[in-house]
Amino acid sequence: MRSPGAAADVRKLRRKSPRAGHFVPKQRLYAFSLSLPPLVWQLLFLVFPVVFLLVITFWSVEFFRLKPDFTFANWAFIYTRGYFYDAYALTFGMAIFTAIVISAIAFPCAYAIAFKFRGSARQFALLLLIIPFFTSYLVRVYAWQVVLADSGVVNMLLKWLSLPPVAMLNTLGGTLIGYATLCLPLVTLLQLLSLIYVDRNLVEASHNLGCGRLGTIWHVIIPSARIGIMIAALFCFILTFGDFVSPLYLGGGLRTVLSTVIIDTVKSGQQWPQAAVVAVTMVITLLAVALAAIWFAYRRPK
Repeated sequence: MRSPGAAADVRKLRRKSPRAGHFVPKQRLYAFSLSLPPLVWQLLFLVFPVVFLLVITFWSVEFFRLKPDFTFANWAFIYTRGYFYDAYALTFGMAIFTAIVISAIAFPCAYAIAFKFRGSARQFALLLLIIPFFTSYLVRVYAWQVVLADSGVVNMLLKWLSLPPVAMLNTLGGTLIGYATLCLPLVTLLQLLSLIYVDRNLVEASHNLGCGRLGTIWHVIIPSARIGIMIAALFCFILTFGDFVSPLYLGGGLRTVLSTVIIDTVKSGQQWPQAAVVAVTMVITLLAVALAAIWFAYRRPK
């Protein structure tokens, strides 16, 4: 926002020279040109695909080929199938559960790096958090198959300890381990970015007033870093809600989630419009959850 003094200076400059009035429009044009590439990127790679996806939901399929049409038959077909609601409930529940659990697991790590580590120790911890992104998520999931298989590393260790084997691969627990592989480093980094900027004077004041360590974390640190913690949990929800790698390769595809519904629908007769209905439902859900999370993060505490 322009200050009153700056606005007065601009008016004086305009009175002195008619050409000086071009200064502000040029400044606005310069700012608009800098913001144009992200705007074009959003239109081309986000808005246009989503709009096209919505349009496809009203098309039909004839002889395994898409036919431009305007019919609600695809929406009626998907929304009258019981397996769709089962998959939606399972996907939504697992995404919420993963976001809560991963946020709780990541917070002590982010807190330790932000408040306890200094210098090279903090840099080394950051490097450890970044290293997982050097490899593909699919490669990491395949590595977990070796660990969680019935004849994998964990069960071999249990056998060596004379303990009964535990089924981990192709289970719901295996899927959650895959979600943790995907989200835990990212959630820790996002929480760390918010914890680093917490005002240390507030923390010291809390300690000086007799508030214990846990009380300071609950009443001072978490409220101060609330936005970063909520955004990190939101990213975790978004990634797990649309993921199909972990449910397929670690969960064995035994429990149907929305991403596998899309894959199966496309494979069964090239039903892209019905798959688009599921995808649009997922996009609407993600937007609703994102708006709710952002509102909760930025609302003024009472």
